[in-house]
Amino acid sequence: MFRMVTVEDVVRIPPQKFGEPIDQTAREQIKLKYENYVDERLGYVILVTNVEVDPTGKILPGDGSTHHRAVFQLLTFFPELHEVIEGEVVEVTDFGAFVRIGPEDALLHVSQIIDDFITYDEKHGTLSGRETQRKLGKGNMVRGRIIAVSFPRGGSGGKIGMTLRQPFLGRIEWIQEALKGPVKPVKGDREGPPVSATAPRRGGSERRP
Repeated sequence: MFRMVTVEDVVRIPPQKFGEPIDQTAREQIKLKYENYVDERLGYVILVTNVEVDPTGKILPGDGSTHHRAVFQLLTFFPELHEVIEGEVVEVTDFGAFVRIGPEDALLHVSQIIDDFITYDEKHGTLSGRETQRKLGKGNMVRGRIIAVSFPRGGSGGKIGMTLRQPFLGRIEWIQEALKGPVKPVKGDREGPPVSATAPRRGGSERRP
């Protein structure tokens, strides 16, 4: 899911930036540090916004820079286990597909697509079920459930795994078909040819001219 996180940190303003507006310089330094950063506490950081920096800074021994207290907000994407999410298939391989969810691509392994034997058509870039004949290709929209999340150490990368093999998950068209279901007769209907609107009612007599 997407969320806004309020963070307090100390921003370092290097000497070569002293003549520039401190708000602008602080924002640039914070963006360099946080945007595109990934960890298990914040998730995937997308954007820094609403930066408020204390204009009075401190100089530390051995460092000519000034250090300022700053409070700001981060727009982040934090994938949670068992979360249901929609995304677009952006790449298809022989071992599965990659689905774009937010700022990251989740791996959809062939074993997690449908309950069928899957074949890979390299020429057309699709994965197909042998019995169901259902196809999955680049550009298809899917709804899946997150089943694995791995945050890296070091602030970049990360892995997300997802499945479509649960009720009302899958390619959007498959879900729509499942929701329609087979057409059931209305309760009380009887099989047989339709009755003419001019036919006489049971127990009555036909009016003759």
